[in-house]
Amino acid sequence: MKKILAVLGALALTLSLTACGNSTETSGVLNLKLAHGLAEDHAVHIALTAWAEEVKEKSNGSINITIYPNGTLGSETDNIIQIRAGALDMTKVSASVLGNFRSEWDVVSVPYVFNDKDHFYNVMDGEIAQELYSLTEDKGFVGLTWLDSGARSFYTADKAIREPSDLSGLKIRTMDSQMAINMMKALGGSATITTYSEVYSSMQTGNIDGAENNITAMRDHSDVTKYYCFDEHTRIPDIIVISTEAWDAMTPEQQEIMRTTSAQMTEDYKTAWADFEDEIRGQAEENGVEFVEDVDIPAFQEACQSIYEDLKTSAPATYEFVEKIQAAGQE
Repeated sequence: MKKILAVLGALALTLSLTACGNSTETSGVLNLKLAHGLAEDHAVHIALTAWAEEVKEKSNGSINITIYPNGTLGSETDNIIQIRAGALDMTKVSASVLGNFRSEWDVVSVPYVFNDKDHFYNVMDGEIAQELYSLTEDKGFVGLTWLDSGARSFYTADKAIREPSDLSGLKIRTMDSQMAINMMKALGGSATITTYSEVYSSMQTGNIDGAENNITAMRDHSDVTKYYCFDEHTRIPDIIVISTEAWDAMTPEQQEIMRTTSAQMTEDYKTAWADFEDEIRGQAEENGVEFVEDVDIPAFQEACQSIYEDLKTSAPATYEFVEKIQAAGQE
């Protein structure tokens, strides 16, 4: 019932936005709306703002991108629904959200599908990512580029996590994702689904023992975190998606500007993200968080093998992408 109400709420928001129209052309200028859920001081918003300025400059003012941060236009799922309804042109979403629209996108949420950061960059900068981008074309939107969102690891209020057995009996907050729930089951912990905004109070009161996220979560949760443990179970990128309607409204020259400038944003953001992580880690260490490096990653990888076996039969299309990604890691 909660999910139904959430969808109805998103549709209501979409209808109100539609009254304003989505991409509009005024005096030869294509006006595009881009929404995301992060604050203005987040590295993502800073990168998107600089990109919008470059697009405007390179297109001689013929493409104007207005950015709506802070979730002012709803959740990431809301934003996708708005794009499909013609009320929004672009959004930044976690790739995990896209799995709700094409199951193949779940591949990037599979634990340890990427060997390391270099393998991850290779895949996301290559043909496999381009295949994934095009999968939702029949749903009214496609991927344009990606942004690094780091590796997700476990962090806890009281106990260091160095091997899977350390998770036994612990309640760990995860995203509302079946893959994340399956991962916790495979690792011996208990998945607890809450919103990100509830993590702080839930750890403070002991309703959960910890959570899993990239290192920048320490910007919000270092006060209630004792250990951040680098098991690096997933690397889930952020994806910039654009409506097919907005894309088709562009000239070939405008489309090329969007491609080249967004690709450069992705490249520049790799450094910006690393700097952002370093900044947050330094602040968290000053706040007393201990960063645990001596994690038995092979033990975590072995514990997650049941997920791969299940995908072979339950989601063969997703497993095909698993095999493609793994093959790319052996090249």
